[in-house]
Amino acid sequence: MPDLGIFGWIIVGLLAGAMAGFFVPGRERYGCLGTTLIGILGGILGGWIWTSVLNQPPATGLLGALLIAILGSAIVLLVLRAMHGGDRQA
Repeated sequence: MPDLGIFGWIIVGLLAGAMAGFFVPGRERYGCLGTTLIGILGGILGGWIWTSVLNQPPATGLLGALLIAILGSAIVLLVLRAMHGGDRQA
């Protein structure tokens, strides 16, 4: 993974959470902070799945890290939706 520093990872988390929200449509509105947290959790989950479960080398570059974080964020959104019983009202 690229060495982005904490602020870089927050930006990647925000982008990943927003993109996952685009790919997993619904009426959920988590706000900027919630979207960022979903993206950061998605990055952690996606990175773990990529390296530990799929036995792949860590992603190289910003694009690779972002794609893995988007996939992980989509999983987090699907889990949140399942926990809330579908779409929740904003």
